[in-house]
Parts: sequence; structure tokens; C-alpha cells
Amino acid sequence: MRLSIEPGPLGTLGALLLAGVASSQEPQPLMGQPVRGLSAQELALFEEGRMAFIAPLPQSEGAGPLFNELTCAGCHNVPAIGGFGGRRVTRFGVAATSTSPFQALEGLGGTLLQDQSFTIACRETVPTQATHTALRGTPILFGAGLIESIPDATLVVRANNQPSGLVGRVHTTVPIETPGGARRIGRFGWKGGIATVDSFSLDAALNEMGLTSQFLPQENAPNGDLALLAQCDTVADPEDMPDAAGFTRTDRFTHFQRFLAAPAQTPRSGMAGEAVFEAVGCADCHVASYVTAQVPEDALSGQTIQPYADFLLHDLGSLGDGIVEGEATETEMMTRPLWGLAQRPSFLHDGRATGGTFEQNVAAAIAEHGGTATPSAQAFAALSAAEKDLVYRFLGSLGRAEFDWDTNNTIDEFDWFFIYPLMTGPEPATPLSPDDTGAIADVDQDGDFDLVEFGKLQRAFTGQ
Repeated sequence: MRLSIEPGPLGTLGALLLAGVASSQEPQPLMGQPVRGLSAQELALFEEGRMAFIAPLPQSEGAGPLFNELTCAGCHNVPAIGGFGGRRVTRFGVAATSTSPFQALEGLGGTLLQDQSFTIACRETVPTQATHTALRGTPILFGAGLIESIPDATLVVRANNQPSGLVGRVHTTVPIETPGGARRIGRFGWKGGIATVDSFSLDAALNEMGLTSQFLPQENAPNGDLALLAQCDTVADPEDMPDAAGFTRTDRFTHFQRFLAAPAQTPRSGMAGEAVFEAVGCADCHVASYVTAQVPEDALSGQTIQPYADFLLHDLGSLGDGIVEGEATETEMMTRPLWGLAQRPSFLHDGRATGGTFEQNVAAAIAEHGGTATPSAQAFAALSAAEKDLVYRFLGSLGRAEFDWDTNNTIDEFDWFFIYPLMTGPEPATPLSPDDTGAIADVDQDGDFDLVEFGKLQRAFTGQ
């Protein structure tokens, strides 16, 4: 099926395509697509990594004996492979009291419950000793390589120059792949306990799938029972061995994640609601943009990205999940990036803000912000309905690609049906502003939706 333009004064398809070639600015990638500008070798690694990411891990090759899912894509699949998902995992421990700190119950399998196994006898449960449990959802991986490429020094400067009333701090950790090496600033996970994409792959491979590696060679024992583990584990450790090309399975996972494009933001220049977002203090933590460092991959180097996060730990009061993780306390959570927000079915670490419209879920999520975020939550609640609507519209642009009318990460004839009437032609009497409906198609942001954009639409449609 191909998109076709209605006959009329706008000209022929050939003229449209020629006009489209004239401009160098292309539509942003859909979620799940690779970063623009990768070399042929990097694109091949991305595709090979994607196949590894979606392939089930067999028991004979290291899955289990404890696991939550047998594929990475079993959790990371919405709205595309590498995204979030409906899966929730359970964390547990003994809550702190006035006389004792939080206990992770590591000897009993804490703090992550692996709720699946190949045999019932090896199944793990939440220990009876645990007095606290928490749910955590699946974070998106889009733009992970770009996030890793933010210089540590940039995040330190941010931590040292926060607005009044904020005391966010960096969460440092030694990357799993460089044991004994220098500490780096964490930027992945709900509490920022992971600093690199490699570490994320290694950690998730073991703790979510049961795949041991040279860096994490010990299996998780069912509730810490080593004798039971000996009965259940039938594959020698470490299990993650190099393939014919010299890459391990976790290397493949990393290649895919590292080269995933960041979620789109349309319009790219922001909307009126962003000023309101900033005025109520949301942008104090959800910092808009960064420039990545010079890294081995040119496509990830020197890029301006807009994740809307400061990647610092903040005390969020009752919104904290009650789990101590690394340097993060029970009430501290890392500011998660907002990019991709428009296509999330639920918000917050446990997905509690869900079940309503996008606007209702956003409002519920903001209302849950406590601790040092309380003043911003209260300031948002005090806004007029019109001001709130501006914020909702701005947040709805985070994760929306050009031409994607129904915000489903796909460009098809349904989208064309609605955006076709918005075509203005060059030099309209009233140029499009970022808050106009037609701005969804103004790729080059020159104030119109004309034949140039139609050519881009055609290529975006066929390039899926």
C-alpha cells in the first residue's frame, strides 16, 4: 500500500519527490529505529543485536534456572522493541525501623524476585521475613547510547548548580564490565544504579534471564538456597560465550541498545506549554537538553539531545519505592527521562498512574510527586485548566514523530487522511506556529506544510 496525494493544484508526485530531496532535514526516527548516521558496520551490529534481543534464550544456552522473562523483548516491547512494557517485577526487603536500617535480604535472594523457573521446585518466592515489597515497571531503552554519552562532568555541574530547594545528587557506581575501575555516574534504572549500556545488558541478562557472564559468573540461587541451585542449574558458568564473530549475547544486546534512536519530539522547537512546565518548576529536575561527548561512534558524538531529566537522585518522599539500592535511599529516585512520554500507557516506577486518558495519567503522576518535588506538584495543581492543557499538549509532543497523527509510532494512510487537509503550501498567509495542529508535518520548521514535507512523508512511510 502506498500513500497517494489527491489530484489538484499541489502538483504531481514526481514534483513532490523532487521537492523533498531539496531539503536536508529529515523526519525524526520512529521509536525502535536506529540512530541516524550509523556506519554500515554499526547498522549491521544494530540489526544483529535486535535479533538477539528478540530471540528466546534456551535453557541449554544459559536461561534460568531463575528468570523473569526469556527474551529482552518480553519486557521491552511498547511501542516497539526496546521500549517499555506492561511487565512489573517485585522488589522486597525488610523496611527500616527506628533501630535498624533497611535489610536487602541478600541471603534470601533479595532484593529482586525472579518469579519464573523451569521447575516448580526451583521457584523463588518473596521470603516471609520481608516486610516491604515494591513493584517496578520496564523503562524504555530508546536513546540509551546517547544518554551514556552525556559527560559525567556535565551531570556533576548540574548537581552543583541546582535551583534553590533542590538537593539532588549523582549516584556513582563502578561499571560491571570494568571491575576495579573508576566509578561513573549512574543514569539507567529507576534509582540510577547503572552507568553504562554494557552494565545494563550484563545486569539484566543475569537478573532477568538467568544468563551468567564472565563479569557476573554466579547464578542467583532460589531464595539463596545453594543446594537447591546445584540441583536446578544444569549449564556450566559462565554461560554467555562468544559467537563465531567474537561477540557474546550480552555484547549483542548492547549493540542494539546503544544504537537505538532517541524518541522524537514534534515539533522539535518546543511548544507554549514548555514555558508553563518551566514556570511551575518541573524543568528544575526534568532538564531539557544536553550535548553528548566525543565517543568512538560518530553518530553518538556531539549530538544535542532532549531527554528532559537531570539523572540525579532526588528525595521524592512517599513516591520513593522503599528500597535501598547502591547509594540510593528508600525515598530517593532518579529523575527519569520524559522523552517517549506520549506513548506510555502508564507512568511512575510502579505504573500506578494509569487507566485514564493521557492527560489524566499525567495529572495523576504529577500529583504523586512528594518530597522536594512537592512545590512543583502544588504549583501545577494551582494552574488554570487552560494552562494545564498547554502542559499536556507539550508533554504529548515528547515521543511523537512527524506525521504520526494518532501517536502510535507508525505512519500510514490513516495519518495521511487527517494531515492532508493541513497542507498550507509555501508561504501561507499565516505561518504555522509550533502550537498549530499543522506543525506535526512542518519538518523543517519553516512555518509551512508544503511539497517539501510531502516528499519527506513519502520517504518516512516507505522507510518503515
